[in-house]
Amino acid sequence: MHQPAPLAPGTLVQGYRIVRNLAVGGFSIVYLATNARGQQVAIKEYLPATLSSRVKGTTQTQTSPDKLRLYRLGLQSFFHEGRALAEISHPGVSSVLDFFAANGTVYMVMNLLQGSSLQDFIVSARRQNGPGNLQEATICSLFQEFMGAVRVVHQRKLLHLDLKPGNIFVTDDDHVVLIDFGAARHALQPEAMALRPMYTPGFAAPELYVRGTPLGPWTDVYSLGACLYSCMRGYPPMDVPTRRRTDNLGAHLHRLRGVYSDGLLAVVGRCLSLQPDLRPQSVLEVQKSLPASFARSQ
Repeated sequence: MHQPAPLAPGTLVQGYRIVRNLAVGGFSIVYLATNARGQQVAIKEYLPATLSSRVKGTTQTQTSPDKLRLYRLGLQSFFHEGRALAEISHPGVSSVLDFFAANGTVYMVMNLLQGSSLQDFIVSARRQNGPGNLQEATICSLFQEFMGAVRVVHQRKLLHLDLKPGNIFVTDDDHVVLIDFGAARHALQPEAMALRPMYTPGFAAPELYVRGTPLGPWTDVYSLGACLYSCMRGYPPMDVPTRRRTDNLGAHLHRLRGVYSDGLLAVVGRCLSLQPDLRPQSVLEVQKSLPASFARSQ
């Protein structure tokens, strides 16, 4: 896959000056930028690598005629997502400050967060402690807070569809924030489902692998289970194709008995069911099933 060139440092877009790119994904590029007052912000640019291109040193995106329909469909979905997120006022959801079209695409301006991703914490703890690296009280406390944010997103009829530790941000003042909605889709807009998200193996639910399979909150629930599993094991579970051939999930969870409570292990096992109807059907159901948490100690 050829990634379109990011905007060059110093580029001015609707009054925002690009400083550098922070992250590159399959659907978008995230930049560090400054506004007219010199304040730092994060700007996400819709730029799907499979549908668009941009030459280094230029600003305008280009799309071939045969991909234009899908590009516009994704653009429309990105626009609706930005508008929906701008209406969400929740400390656990990355705030959208501004939203505009330019250069043949759309941009989302967000607060710049200070801290580290949950993935960073998992990798660091894995190096120090191995499996069982994050304490149960820490995991339950963190995810109770995080799932409150996911529930707000679901209430807006949005699905995230790419929940993973890299998209869970722990701020310097110890709050959990859901970031990166590049794969998000409106759950009640069938046309938007024509553009399948670029899923992350290990965290993606089985239904994301088969076009036309109904998606819903239970799809994000699978990913939540994979995130919980990663906190306990230090690694994500096997991807769905591998699990369909040889599923060792039960054995891996069994090895964690004594390190984590049977209640937490049972929740993770249900969330990671390959059959959607056997999973909790809502994030609230997962929250209610999660063992009682205590103050975060790690």
